[in-house]
Amino acid sequence: MFNAIVIDKNDDGQSVALAQVDEANLPEGDVLIDVAYSTLNFKDGLAITGSSPVVRSFPMIPGIDLAGTVRESSHADYKAGDKVVLNGWGVGEAHWGGLAQVARLKGDWLVGLPKAFDEKQAMAIGTAGYTAALCVDALVDHGVTPDQGEVLVTGATGGVGSVAIALLKAAGFSVAALTGKPDEADYLKGLGADRIIDRAEMGEKGKPLQRETWAGVVDTAGSFTLANACAQTKYGGAVAACGLAQGFDLPATVMPFILRGVSLLGVDSVMAPRAKRLKAWDRLAKDLDPAALASIGQEITLSEAIDTAKKFMSGEVRGRYIVDVNA
Repeated sequence: MFNAIVIDKNDDGQSVALAQVDEANLPEGDVLIDVAYSTLNFKDGLAITGSSPVVRSFPMIPGIDLAGTVRESSHADYKAGDKVVLNGWGVGEAHWGGLAQVARLKGDWLVGLPKAFDEKQAMAIGTAGYTAALCVDALVDHGVTPDQGEVLVTGATGGVGSVAIALLKAAGFSVAALTGKPDEADYLKGLGADRIIDRAEMGEKGKPLQRETWAGVVDTAGSFTLANACAQTKYGGAVAACGLAQGFDLPATVMPFILRGVSLLGVDSVMAPRAKRLKAWDRLAKDLDPAALASIGQEITLSEAIDTAKKFMSGEVRGRYIVDVNA
């Protein structure tokens, strides 16, 4: 038996609880993992609160991230004792996830724990930080360089935004942080933000083309924020879109794309191929200061995860929540 957060659903609606689960009920997979740490992400908040139908089958153990040690493996790449990390692949949505003491997964979904990090640090990064690295890689691969101007990060105090600021600063960029939490200015500047912008300035309908301001954008918000970011991006610039915290709609026009050559780069962290994942983790290992990780991460216990997940829906999140599943 092991402890886990379990989401279930019946005619009366969704329920979620900390429960004991029999290992015999674990789903199929070729690697059995003793989990050390998991995390809470926006998607976990949606799943646990039932705010959006991200869970595809019940009962479900949420948690789209985990770091731990292989107990048993029939996969060629992993053996007992190996340290591994899991991000995405529909885990916590269609396959039992990381908010548990034990997980059985497909080895193809895993990457080895980067030597630069321990398990707790890897989960301070988690899917949010790994997504941030994918976004920065997308901008850099597109040709965005520090000499072209500022890069805007929306949802700056969230997990993706926090890590994106730190990575962009390490890569030499000047960073503007968009946030609805002006009292977190010191936190954002400590990560590397050069200036703070009130999210209200970009949260409502704006003109199809606006003053050219950003060489690039990392957007976690979607909706009007993303539309305005595109309208403000410089000629030939790029916008990496990875989230929908404001909304999944995009009330924009084609004007930035056909008159300024702006590129909208979709960033998917769930099914990203292995090569992109390894490249993102390489950037994190190279550029993410452990001191920044310490300021980004807050540790909680498995029993605290359900109440903490509600903070994602109320906009109270700052940085990353690391879940010690054995505490």
